[in-house]
Amino acid sequence: MVRRIYVEKKPALRHEAGALLHELRSLLGISSLAGLRLVNRYDVEGLDEETFRRAVNTVFSEPQVDNAGDALPEGDYTAFAVEYLPGQFDQRADSAAQCIQLMTQGERPAVRTARVFLLSGDLSEGDVENIKRYLINPVEAREASLDTVDTLRMEYDVPTSVSTVSGFISMDEPALSALLDSLGLAMDLDDLKFLQAHFRDEEKRDPTITEVRVVDTYWSDHCRHTTFSTHIDSVEILDEKTLAAYKRYLDARVEVYGEEKAAVRPQTLMDMATIAAKTLKKRGLLSNMDESEEINACSIHVTATVDGEEEDWLLMFKNETHNHPTEIEPFGGAATCIGGCIRDPLSGRAYVYQAMRVTGCGDPRTPVSETLPGKLPQRKLAQTAAAGYSSYGNQIGLATGMVSEV
Repeated sequence: MVRRIYVEKKPALRHEAGALLHELRSLLGISSLAGLRLVNRYDVEGLDEETFRRAVNTVFSEPQVDNAGDALPEGDYTAFAVEYLPGQFDQRADSAAQCIQLMTQGERPAVRTARVFLLSGDLSEGDVENIKRYLINPVEAREASLDTVDTLRMEYDVPTSVSTVSGFISMDEPALSALLDSLGLAMDLDDLKFLQAHFRDEEKRDPTITEVRVVDTYWSDHCRHTTFSTHIDSVEILDEKTLAAYKRYLDARVEVYGEEKAAVRPQTLMDMATIAAKTLKKRGLLSNMDESEEINACSIHVTATVDGEEEDWLLMFKNETHNHPTEIEPFGGAATCIGGCIRDPLSGRAYVYQAMRVTGCGDPRTPVSETLPGKLPQRKLAQTAAAGYSSYGNQIGLATGMVSEV
């Protein structure tokens, strides 16, 4: 049996709802939106009535700050719910399930959550649709039904065989473009042509859909940083200061690589980012740098005083960028970014004790009407990314000493 509870902050504590109401009015220009309420919905399967009631005021809500009920609040409003897509991690649901298991010392129940938005005011259907488009990121979430459910069990079709992308090695360019769109691949047309040539000339067969998907994942900007590795063939700079900086970069390339290699070595964003450190090393000014096969982070030798005695330590600096996933899934992308910064030093047996966040986006004052199709509004992207970054850091108690938004 599935049991359901709705939880909402008490009126004096509905700050999140108030902030979102202001955002929708100002950014979307929906002045007729008179009020907005946020309600967290929990569906639980695998608990008896007594245990469920215990969980209502200990896991799902805090009686001091929340109101909990078996039904949505009464009133004249438009309601819709948002839930994560199947397979997307729901942290709220997972945390609730773990807390219930700790409370009962038994089996972990199934928990599913949704956030219900209650809109009041003289709203047209278009207004409601605009609000839904703003609040629901289709990459991670979908509109949920308001109806009750009989089970939380999700059935998936288990494939009995792996299908082949029939005719792939003989497809012309229009057919490859159509395949790219139909599969929603992250790679571009040139990547797909390269893959086609490999299977045509080396494998001499059509690939399976699994092979295409795996390659697509590993060739994505998230995994391969294609943006930073892209060869820059021509540069046009009008600003004098920027042009002077670019010339210093070109001079540094000659100093580091030599004139002959600098002439043929590709210019990339990654090369621009690392050329300063390479120059300092070339000049012998990085004598305290630790060098090893692992080059994913910068480490320097320092002397630390521990309990009054000097010890040799490595001080590690790890930077991480997740621009591409943050752009389409801001919360998870930003959390993955700081997650990588934490994971890599930990794998080197280092203590992680300080973080900083330097991010940039377009002008957050830009109206939603001027946002490119399929893109999140800049204000929404920046706010959600900041929330994802802080959420991950807060969970492990990591201090973020500097936050700079460009």
